[in-house]
Amino acid sequence: QVQLVESGGGLVQAGGSLRLSCAAPGRDFRSNAMGWYRQGPGNQRERVASIGTGASASNFTYYQNSVKGRFTISRDDAKTTVYLQMNSLQPEDTGVYFCNAVKGGLPLYKSWGQGTQVTVST
Repeated sequence: QVQLVESGGGLVQAGGSLRLSCAAPGRDFRSNAMGWYRQGPGNQRERVASIGTGASASNFTYYQNSVKGRFTISRDDAKTTVYLQMNSLQPEDTGVYFCNAVKGGLPLYKSWGQGTQVTVST
C-alpha cells in the first residue's frame, strides 16, 4: 500500500497562494494518474484536480469548475511527487486537501494520507 504524505497547507488571506505537495513513493507512481481532493467543513471529499501519466501528462488534466484558471496540478515522476499550485485563493477553498491515485475518475487507494489543512481568511 502506497503511503501518501501531503504538505504545504497553511493559513492565507484571500487572494493569496499556496503550493501543496504530495509524496507518493512507490514503483506504481509513474503509471497512475494522480489527483488532489478537498474536504471542506461539513462536506464530502471531492476531486478538485487530476493529471494523467507520461511525458504529456500536463495535456491530460482535469479541474473542477470552481478552481479552473486558479489551480495548476503538476507531477514530478523522478520525485514521485504531485503538486497543486493554488493562486487567487478564496474562502471557499478552505478545507483539508488530500492526494490519491485516480482510476476511472475515482480514488484508487483505499488508504488516505493525513491531508494538509488550507484555511483562507477574508
